[in-house]
Amino acid sequence: MQAFAKSILISILVSVCLLLFTSLIFFFPWYMTLVVETFNLSQIAAGDNYVKQTYYDEALHKLRDRPIFRDKADEINIEVLKDGGGSAIGYDDETLYYYLGDNEKPYRQRGESITVRISAEYPFSITLWGEPLERPFPIQFELKTVGLKHYKDLPYYPD
Repeated sequence: MQAFAKSILISILVSVCLLLFTSLIFFFPWYMTLVVETFNLSQIAAGDNYVKQTYYDEALHKLRDRPIFRDKADEINIEVLKDGGGSAIGYDDETLYYYLGDNEKPYRQRGESITVRISAEYPFSITLWGEPLERPFPIQFELKTVGLKHYKDLPYYPD
């Protein structure tokens, strides 16, 4: 009788491990999508020293429309931060910034760092005996990049 109980316990543990493994198989493409989108936004941020509002909206819309993010689409958050902690997301028209003060411009001079962070919740869920068990895991990926563009309306002091 003891051997029978052990075999049932082992079969339950093996089935739970298989369910966890399949959930981890879905995690890899989910996480790699976060990595790729963060990299794409960081390249845009490096090119202009900030991210235009249309690029930000497009990246957020693209992430929310993907099937692997549809369950928790409201939990996706994109942050683009300057070195001092302010937002580096700005309007599409660069001529508007010519009349603003240096503190109100989303871009900085060449060589200053910009951090791009995308965070989302991974819906880790398995179904055991017909009952779904779900636990959200908040996960984020961030890249730090350096602005490459030189702006003439900002002071530039080479080192």
